[in-house]
Amino acid sequence: MNIRRLIPLAAAAAVLMAACGSSAKTTTSATTLAPATPTAGTTGTTAGTTGTAAASTAGTTAGSAAAIPTGNGPGKDAKTIGFIFVGPKDDFGYNQAAYAGSQAVAKAHPNIKVLTAENVPEDDNATRVMEKMISDGATLIFATSYGHLDPALKVAAAHPNVVIVQQGNVISGTVPPNVGTYFGTVYEPVYLAGIAAGAATKSNKLGYVYAFPIPQTIANINAFELGAKLSNPKAETYAVNTSAWCDPAKQARAASSLFAQGIDVITQHQDCTATITKAAEAAGKMVVGYHADASSLAPKGWITGSEWAWGDLYNQIVDTVVAGGFTGSKFNANYRVGYKDGANPFVQSKFGPSVTDATKALIATQLKLISTTGSPFTGPILAQDGSTLFAAGAAPAYADIESKNTAFVQGVVGQIPKG
Repeated sequence: MNIRRLIPLAAAAAVLMAACGSSAKTTTSATTLAPATPTAGTTGTTAGTTGTAAASTAGTTAGSAAAIPTGNGPGKDAKTIGFIFVGPKDDFGYNQAAYAGSQAVAKAHPNIKVLTAENVPEDDNATRVMEKMISDGATLIFATSYGHLDPALKVAAAHPNVVIVQQGNVISGTVPPNVGTYFGTVYEPVYLAGIAAGAATKSNKLGYVYAFPIPQTIANINAFELGAKLSNPKAETYAVNTSAWCDPAKQARAASSLFAQGIDVITQHQDCTATITKAAEAAGKMVVGYHADASSLAPKGWITGSEWAWGDLYNQIVDTVVAGGFTGSKFNANYRVGYKDGANPFVQSKFGPSVTDATKALIATQLKLISTTGSPFTGPILAQDGSTLFAAGAAPAYADIESKNTAFVQGVVGQIPKG
């Protein structure tokens, strides 16, 4: 999930690559979740799998109740689909959740070959891997990391009959007829988790370890603090960046530094989540998860979290492409979906044993609000310097939330890196 295209905050870090791995391993949808090894190669069999630890939340339903658009668009009658991941499929985080979603596609479409590639950097290596998948017959590719957008656009331009959808970034200007981006409103369940964190802290100090200061991560940090303030007006969120999506050594140092400052609840926006989760448990701290269910790593300190359940959305995209209806569809755009749409692929994780009934009731009330006309960013919301991030009035649109989270809200401790 590197940062190559979005809004001015992303520009300075655009040349960085994720630290999750540098070599691509391409396989079909595997029958077991074997440890990743950074070697190159491509194989192909028909789809079919038992899934992963995260697959239970990934969903398996193909399509949805809504009518699937049809036509003669790119990717029609796809027989092979590719998925590329920036890190390993067993990272207890972003890539594991995306891999589980790919296996939901394999289960729902047994006649379609599903290719997967792990540890694909956000550079020309991504271009190379996608080109290889196309040579192996893929006519639909899911490029699942933030920094995969530029390679995705390059490959899509060279192959107008192939659909490439990118996860989490935003295309500026005209969207090509064979491309789209998609994502959930990640800040919504993070806001709900913040409520639980604020209620749980005894020190009133929460920790947030994040990778890069893109609006997506800033929105999460802000939502987390806003949720914490709702249950505990004294709660503050200490934000520390690692400048890497997956660097266990940096994560461990960041967690240790936060614990030394009195943090007793920690969360993160990192691709691989095991390091910080284990560090919290070992230090006797509490932890809020992200990307995938890592509660098994912190049986004592787990509070709740947010995790991806990609299966249904992935299958809707696949069904639309196979039917020839991609061009002009909702997926041929910068598609975002949240709780008020009833289909957010980013959902709340299970509660830990320490979460009280009163906290659960408060979270349920806020979930109902968000699911109707509400938003964590309904103003007035002020930035650290007292300026207005979101004015009073109606809940802001998804696009406004993504574009206007350019500063930390009041209550967040730490500065956004410059340059």
